[in-house]
Formats: sequence, C-alpha cells, structure tokens
Amino acid sequence: MKIKEKELENILVELKQLAAELGAKVRFERGDFQGGYCIVRTDKTIVINKLSSLQRKIITLTSALKELGVNEIYLPPKLREVIEEISETS
Repeated sequence: MKIKEKELENILVELKQLAAELGAKVRFERGDFQGGYCIVRTDKTIVINKLSSLQRKIITLTSALKELGVNEIYLPPKLREVIEEISETS
C-alpha cells in the first residue's frame, strides 16, 4: 500500500488517539533506541524515537498497540488495514 506523507501524518495522529483510548501515553524522545511499549511505574507508556522517520514511528506505535490488544476493539477500516499491513511487513 502506497501512502502519501500527509496521510502518514494523519495515521500517526489517529494511532496516538487510539493509544490514549487504550490508556497509554505516547512519548517522543531523543536517544539511541528504537522505541516500543513499556510500563513506567503504573503508567502504560509507548516511547518513540523522535529522530525516526514518520514510517518508523508508525511501525513502532503499531507494534506497541498490538501489545495493548488493539486487535480486540473496533477500529475504522482504514486504520485496521494500515495496522494489519504493517504487521505483515514488519
């Protein structure tokens, strides 16, 4: 699936909203790491490398959301398609 840059930005926003609905905070930090899901104290947190490409940020966020059980809730078809495709290719 070819997605334009602007669409990628919208997808990232939608994924961040989804993370919030699942009770997870999304943080963009600098550093020498890839990112992913973790629990900080008692808070569900998804940390994403601020320096990563937009596609890498979406892949990282999608992987973390799968760990939070995104497959078990309703998602708009376009978002579900993106998540499933990223899961297949990563």
